[in-house]
Amino acid sequence: QVRLVESGGGVVQAGGSLRLSCSASGRTFADNAMAWFRQAPREREFVAAISPGSITVRYSRAVEGRSTISRDVAKNTVSLEINSLKPEDAAVYYCAAGRSGTLYSETWEYDYWGQGIRVTVSS
Repeated sequence: QVRLVESGGGVVQAGGSLRLSCSASGRTFADNAMAWFRQAPREREFVAAISPGSITVRYSRAVEGRSTISRDVAKNTVSLEINSLKPEDAAVYYCAAGRSGTLYSETWEYDYWGQGIRVTVSS
């Protein structure tokens, strides 16, 4: 059974930093893009993605310049760090594994999803 499990969420002060981790089990995703999405009251939105060899990364405009996505293929994990947190960063964050190595921003290009982890930003 394939599972993606996020960790690292919680309450973070505005202006602070957050590091989320995702651990995959059941299969390797060495040849697949890995990504983070988030969902506030509205639709699930793309946050960041990383290619199989960590050669290419992609960020949404909302977090570009203050975020870093990374992965450890050997450990089958992917992480996301966001700095200078804003109230609008508050959401449920999801880890996802793509169908291919391409860095898509659409949810339907990702086959496997974690259960999500909540991030609250306090002012």
